[in-house]
Amino acid sequence: MAKKSILTKASLRFLEQYLNNASPTGYESEGQKIWMEYLNPYVDSFITDHYGTAVGVINPNAPYKVVIEGHSDEISWYVNYITDNGLIYVIRNGGSDHQIAPSKRVNIHTKKGIVKGVFGWPAIHTRNRGKEESANLHNIFIDVGCSTKDEVEQLGIHVGCVITYPDDFLILNENKFVCRALDNRMGGFMIAEVARLLKETKKQLPFGLYIVNAVQEEVGLRGAEMITQAIKPNIAIVTDVCHDTSTPMIDKKIEGDLQLGKGPVIAYAPAVQNKLRDLITDTAEAEKIPFQRHATSRVTGTDTDAFAYSNGGVPSALISLPLRYMHTTVEMVHRDDVEHVIKLIYATLLQLEDNHNFSYFN
Repeated sequence: MAKKSILTKASLRFLEQYLNNASPTGYESEGQKIWMEYLNPYVDSFITDHYGTAVGVINPNAPYKVVIEGHSDEISWYVNYITDNGLIYVIRNGGSDHQIAPSKRVNIHTKKGIVKGVFGWPAIHTRNRGKEESANLHNIFIDVGCSTKDEVEQLGIHVGCVITYPDDFLILNENKFVCRALDNRMGGFMIAEVARLLKETKKQLPFGLYIVNAVQEEVGLRGAEMITQAIKPNIAIVTDVCHDTSTPMIDKKIEGDLQLGKGPVIAYAPAVQNKLRDLITDTAEAEKIPFQRHATSRVTGTDTDAFAYSNGGVPSALISLPLRYMHTTVEMVHRDDVEHVIKLIYATLLQLEDNHNFSYFN
């Protein structure tokens, strides 16, 4: 008998709308509106800050505060220089991959609306095959069909305009979700689904639950740094993505042995509080939720670090979603892993409900 999915048709419609919307670092507001509209029936109130982090709150008057968190921004480019003959050179906004850029279509966001363009690239016939030049940050360029700088500027394009890829949501083989920006709008989706499950199962938590969709993770965890000071949580459970290392050209001895379809990934790192992590792994075992382990060395590189080292120290843990092809337009995750992350966060919150003596984590 096929197992029943916890994802509804409405959930998947929201996921597709949320993923297809552009949400580049520093310009997350439209995506946050979509997220808050979906979350609204499942929370008591919202908090937002000056830079756009959105927080749905359940039981806001409770003295103890638990955060579950993902981040909402996606990597992108900035217009950096416009040549006299109308070509556009770029700089990164986050960790954009220059190697995938040639021949990609782009959206340039202006006050006049979206301007379409392409990353051009010399034809194979014209390149020196003996010593072929690879794509790099200094030689990739965008063509918007103009022949002068003035034409480009008349379209509303100027230095500082942000540039995104238009690639839309796709499902492969019924169980692989593919899109740009799964890193980490899948996190925002999964924590929203946790809130939905809590509402539908009529769970009354004895603590405040702060469902945080942070901005600006891709440029240094900045949104989490700001919102953790505003919330001052007692505990933080962060969800992000990590690398599926089963594809070619990845060294498992360096990156670890992690794979799509084998469950959420529990992080081991100095920023991860041991007792909270053990509560999560014990919960996974008790609920028969498959999981994997990952040692991340000095830092997790996620918003976990921002929460953990804030406010004199906040017990924090990281549950990651295995992902292929990170920071490309074809990021891929397994539907089963998505569902298992949701179930694991949900079940862990119920364990906190049963054991809400927060001094245990000191």
